[in-house]
Amino acid sequence: MAPLMTKYARNESVEEAAEEKSVKDAAALSPKLIYEVIRRDGEEELARTKRSLIWSGIAAGMLISLSVLGEAVFRTYLPDNPASYLIENLGYSLGFLAVIMGRMQLFTENTITTVLPIMRERTLAAFGSMMRLWSIVLFANVIGAFAAAALFVYTPALPPEIIPAIEELSRHATGMGASTGFWRAIPAGVIVALIVWMLPQADEAAFFLILTFTWLIAAGDFTHIVAGSVEMAVLVLQGELGASGAIFSFFLPVLAGNIFGGTLVFTLVAWGQVRDDVEEDL
Repeated sequence: MAPLMTKYARNESVEEAAEEKSVKDAAALSPKLIYEVIRRDGEEELARTKRSLIWSGIAAGMLISLSVLGEAVFRTYLPDNPASYLIENLGYSLGFLAVIMGRMQLFTENTITTVLPIMRERTLAAFGSMMRLWSIVLFANVIGAFAAAALFVYTPALPPEIIPAIEELSRHATGMGASTGFWRAIPAGVIVALIVWMLPQADEAAFFLILTFTWLIAAGDFTHIVAGSVEMAVLVLQGELGASGAIFSFFLPVLAGNIFGGTLVFTLVAWGQVRDDVEEDL
């Protein structure tokens, strides 16, 4: 009888241990721990060398052009009906999938990743490091965007039947006016920050997470500063859009909207839910 009781107790202990592990695993990615994962990523990014940031940013700016190219390919070859709009916007996700899963420097990701570390430190040195990274990455993203646009405009790299769709997309993205561009950029900034917040617990679902939410940016007709810079660059290189219109009617308003949405809206709300827990540990 005793061995039987011992075996029963052992089984019960194993079950309790398994249950405890399940509870810990379920709680492993609480908001505080998600914050900590992103904060550490941000600190790593802030510590990277200027050369590393520039090349990673240029690569991201070039590869985000796949969003414009993918959407243009779908628009060119899909039949002309209302449902095609929802399908063609899947092409917009291609560039984001390449950049985010490739761990390249995309400016709008940094509106949350590099902000969370300074929310805890709140020093001028930390703020200066963030602004340094923002400036380098944004500049590099734009350089990469212009490089991709130059490939589209000046070489026969793309089939000629796709070019009209790229031009049409570019005119739409840059032609909505400064005020509309700013307000349309706020949801895009929130969505990209949300993607970054959800990625630590996405695991195998990361692909579908990025695909779905970046599709929403395109389907909702929101504006994104880096993908939009490819479209802006296409028209600038073709002489269809002047520097003044590109900067003041598109670039600066969309940049401000993405920062507002990604930092002032989402990041501050995310910080608010973990602030008490984090500051208890300091």
